[in-house]
Amino acid sequence: MSMSRVSVSIRLLFTLCLLAASFNHLRAALDHGLLWDYGYGADTPLASRAFWGALSFFDPLAALLLWVRPRWGLVLTLAIIVLDVVHNSFYVAAHSQWLETFYLSQAGFGLAVLVLLPLAWRGLGSPPESKRVY
Repeated sequence: MSMSRVSVSIRLLFTLCLLAASFNHLRAALDHGLLWDYGYGADTPLASRAFWGALSFFDPLAALLLWVRPRWGLVLTLAIIVLDVVHNSFYVAAHSQWLETFYLSQAGFGLAVLVLLPLAWRGLGSPPESKRVY
């Protein structure tokens, strides 16, 4: 399989995962509002609530960018999942939720992104000379 096909396959996998996450965040926002505490209670800091709410925008944006600006999409996907896993790990640790499905799926997606992103990037080839940033 050519590297460009590998890149397309990986970006498709990332897109499907991001769209599933988008659905979950948008559903939560519609049901509970953008600043929902995700069941962690009224003491949940506003910054955490805003972070979770912002994923309703950033997850679908990353999915779109994976196809219209693939390098930007890959970078945003990496940033989202790293921040999400690190952020949520504090709540997971505080509530002993290490084996909860939501956390295992986030951690699994994070691992997949860390392992597969370099292959997806390589499959994009070199950017045109006029678009290179030095």
